[in-house]
Amino acid sequence: MFWPMFQLVLAFCGVAVLGVLAVRVGIEVRRFSRAVGDSAERISRAKEELERSAAPLVARSGLVQRSNAGNNAEE
Repeated sequence: MFWPMFQLVLAFCGVAVLGVLAVRVGIEVRRFSRAVGDSAERISRAKEELERSAAPLVARSGLVQRSNAGNNAEE
């Protein structure tokens, strides 16, 4: 009778350990998903800032291209 009870206790301990590990994995997944969301938000803000800061350069490059196109047409 000792061995079946011992095996039952070991099985219960194994299930308990797996349950604790599953909870820890769930907590880490939640933390990781929050970090990914924050990173995506920061990347989005940086992209918008880059677009805003690049707008004047794009406008100037358009003027340069137009003036070069006019010079090439005269040749």
